[in-house]
Amino acid sequence: MGLKYKRILLKMSGESLGGKEGKGIDARAVESFVEEIKDIKDHGIQIAVVTGGGNFFRGLPQSRKGISRVDGDFVGMTATVMNAVVLKNFLKQAGIEATVQSALFVEKITERLYPPKAVEALEEGKIVIFAGGTGNPYFTTDTAGVLRAVEIGADLMLKATRVDGIYTADPEKDKTAVKFDTITYREALEKSLEIMDGTAFALAMENRLPVIVFNFNRRGNLKKILIENQPLGTLVKP
Repeated sequence: MGLKYKRILLKMSGESLGGKEGKGIDARAVESFVEEIKDIKDHGIQIAVVTGGGNFFRGLPQSRKGISRVDGDFVGMTATVMNAVVLKNFLKQAGIEATVQSALFVEKITERLYPPKAVEALEEGKIVIFAGGTGNPYFTTDTAGVLRAVEIGADLMLKATRVDGIYTADPEKDKTAVKFDTITYREALEKSLEIMDGTAFALAMENRLPVIVFNFNRRGNLKKILIENQPLGTLVKP
């Protein structure tokens, strides 16, 4: 069976790197994610990653505690750089070449963001980790994920979550919530589904980028979706 998607962007939350507590770095959690990534890379899929920073700092909630929204967002971007550098090192320990490109350039530990160079690295078999969000305040890392996916010509963006797709309501709070197997961007926007922000949905819709929302905490799901073509999670499509 041939590969349906040859170049993907994986959007990971910062909390996922923090394990069950969702804080700091949980080495076992990161090692597990690296194994998942290696499983699909070994099949020839080109992989880019966008990391969140919520395991260290979340800008918007902190802006309600006396920190300005702009400064809070920049601190959050810095947290994504920390996560990207950590992930790069875990990948290298597993024998996988990786590089970090950041919209918030940090000399000596990141490269400057330049999508054409990122494409070259992907074609050389490297994992490219994008950090620093969009480089601007008021934009989420979901929007950064869609933007980077479009810039590198990804066939698909995968949003890794702790639930197995998009529901009519939060399934962790509402047991009557119903899961969507597929949904269009327009439907998602009209229903005000909060799995991604409106800017991210609109950008993906405009560029006809399919997005799969799936549970990354269940071992093997990434391989099931990309290698075995199993219909897991929720497919958001044009």
